[in-house]
Amino acid sequence: MRAVLTLVLALAASPALAATGQDLFNDQCGECHTVDAASGPAAPTLKGVVGRPVASLSDFQYSGALTALKAKGEVWTEATLNAFLADPRGYASGTLMFGGAADPNDRKAIIDYLKSVK
Repeated sequence: MRAVLTLVLALAASPALAATGQDLFNDQCGECHTVDAASGPAAPTLKGVVGRPVASLSDFQYSGALTALKAKGEVWTEATLNAFLADPRGYASGTLMFGGAADPNDRKAIIDYLKSVK
């Protein structure tokens, strides 16, 4: 029973976490990234990013660092996004991405938001 209650609470919290993630995304990522259908001039769209192969959009010119991850078959999962957002240049040396999200709770909220944007 306790496990079921925990699962119900976790599922109920996800929309709130996604809403917080949208605010965090807008504040921390929105200057460069969008969740529109098309990529912007500074960064690729993150619409549908969770589950998408790294550096796979045809409307954006990716850095060599992300192109190398694509060649290895890397996919943007919750785990890879978490690692990348924790330390973009440590995860993909040579990436043009800067910043990220140092706080693990912020990363979780941003990723939950990105999961909701399809």
